[in-house]
Amino acid sequence: MKEVAVVRKFAAIALLLAFLMVLPAARADEANQAIKVTFSQAVQIPGRILPAGSYWFILPENVNEHNQVLIYSSDRTMFYGIFLVDSAERLNPTDEAAFTFTERNSAQPQAVLAWFYPGRTDGHEFLYPKHAQKEFAKNKPVTVAAGD
Repeated sequence: MKEVAVVRKFAAIALLLAFLMVLPAARADEANQAIKVTFSQAVQIPGRILPAGSYWFILPENVNEHNQVLIYSSDRTMFYGIFLVDSAERLNPTDEAAFTFTERNSAQPQAVLAWFYPGRTDGHEFLYPKHAQKEFAKNKPVTVAAGD
C-alpha cells in the first residue's frame, strides 16, 4: 500500500515537471496586463478546459473591474469568457509572467489557480466553486515563470 502511494506521488511529480518544462512562452502589455501564454497541455480554468494552445489573459481597461480576467484565443477572434478573480500576493516578482497550478493526477488537466504579471508581486487568483477549492486545497500548488 505504501509503495503504491510513493509510485503515485512520483508519477504525479514527474508528469507535472514534464508539463512545466514545456509550458508557456509569454508576451505582455503593461496597460491592461495583457499576457499571451502558450500551454503545451490542456489546462482547467473555472467552468471550462482550455485545450493546449495560445491564449490572451487580459484585465478590463476600467481599474474598478480588475476583479475580472478576460480570456481570448491567440488571435483574439475567439472569446472564452470573463472569469472572476481575487487578489493574489507573492513575495518576489519575476521578470516573466508566472502561473500557479495545482498538482493533480494524470487523468485531469492542471488547474490554473493564479497568474502574475511580470515584475509585480500582486496577481490574480481565479475563483472556483467551493467543491473545486476543497479539492485543490488537498494538492500542492506549483508556480511557474513563463518566459519568452
